[in-house]
Amino acid sequence: MKRVAAVDLGASSGRVMLGMVGPGVLELSEVNRFWNGPVRTAGTLHWDVLHLYHSMLKGLRGAGQLDGVGIDSWAVDYGLLDGKGRLLGNPVHYRDSRTDGVMDRVLETVPAAELFDITGLQQLPFNTIYQLAAEGLLEQAETLLMIPDLLGYWLTGEIGTERTNASTTQLYDVRTREWSDSLVARMGLPRRLLPELRDPGDVIGTVLPDETGLPPGTPVIAVGSHDTASSVVAVPAGDERFAYISSGTWSLVGLELDEPVLTDAARAANFTNEGGVDGQIRFLRNVMGLWILQECQRVWADDDLPTLLRDAAAAPPFAVLIDPDAPEFLAPGNMPERINEHCRKIGQEPPQSRAAAVRCVLESLALAYRRTLRAAQSIADREVDVLHVIGGGSQNELLCQLTADACGLPVLAGPVEASALGNVLVQARALGEPLPDLAAMRALVRSTHHLRRYEPQAKPADWDAAESRMFGNR
Repeated sequence: MKRVAAVDLGASSGRVMLGMVGPGVLELSEVNRFWNGPVRTAGTLHWDVLHLYHSMLKGLRGAGQLDGVGIDSWAVDYGLLDGKGRLLGNPVHYRDSRTDGVMDRVLETVPAAELFDITGLQQLPFNTIYQLAAEGLLEQAETLLMIPDLLGYWLTGEIGTERTNASTTQLYDVRTREWSDSLVARMGLPRRLLPELRDPGDVIGTVLPDETGLPPGTPVIAVGSHDTASSVVAVPAGDERFAYISSGTWSLVGLELDEPVLTDAARAANFTNEGGVDGQIRFLRNVMGLWILQECQRVWADDDLPTLLRDAAAAPPFAVLIDPDAPEFLAPGNMPERINEHCRKIGQEPPQSRAAAVRCVLESLALAYRRTLRAAQSIADREVDVLHVIGGGSQNELLCQLTADACGLPVLAGPVEASALGNVLVQARALGEPLPDLAAMRALVRSTHHLRRYEPQAKPADWDAAESRMFGNR
């Protein structure tokens, strides 16, 4: 039996989970859960990375004797170290406004088609490449570390970058699976910033007991350090004819493929080819996700989600629809008022109640999932029989049913803690547990976790009409 800790950091919360893995056994228990979110100082939105490190250590110390530790987090954000290994400042949050307009300037240097052909990534204004183009500390910096690699460095003193997270930077060649030195040079970035690459399952090093207070000799293991890469490991699929939605603050909607899809159609549809565990490709699109609803709840000061969802389920369908990926929904702020403004801009009456607003957000998300999933299948020439919804959003019963209705596919919801499970499974294999491939890992998830099934119930014509109304001819 392997006893490992998964440090799993999402864009709104973090957790340290104790995992137990053995023959027929895959169990998680929560050791420490803590807040994560943006902190604005001097006009800039940051992550409080020292709070994350302190909270991580608290959880690891509370987990007892461990066979291993693995860290995963959101993508694209980073910390910069100077020549002595000191952090130059709190990492800037990807929702900060410093990248406003930067993408257009970068694309004058490296055209979008060429950038996609090298990296396979969708164009998002906060991709690491655009953050670095707006970065003011590069001359002082010696090393760039993605968030999980930064925390792993503080635990072990070892520097490196895990590939699944490197693949989200737009500085990584998706064909060679290495840093793109040509892109780095054309961007005028110091090559010294980018460390050697690691694979999921590599041992990073052992903890520094004097600095961390953790038992000496505990190995820190590279996992799929982009949390979605870890989540996809835990998709409980029985064969390759599946799609997934990693549902949380963001929704990542896509397929698992053996090779990247770098066609003009994939670029035009703004799909991305991100690295997965065991060399797989996560062919997906980012959809705004439950961020919009979370921000509405924050403004309303209403944390009673079950009541909001019950009332939304009773609200009239398709009364108000929005584009959840509209840029006005990206930054923190008064989300209910932004929804109202967006509705007025596109000629709709804004929602007249909280229930109507929640219904609007969830139906609009389901329509975005439908459109994205159908595009993914067409572009990748892959048919699917089932849609797996994993992560925190799999607990949202109304959204899961709307997704099944919109996509015309059965939805299997769960596991909730998919990223922590994927993290734990990769560690267990690295420590010798007989889990030779993703199929074996997924079989263990299926045999140990309850999934909820949602069958399509609505008339397809109703969703066809709603999609036409929401997206028009786009």
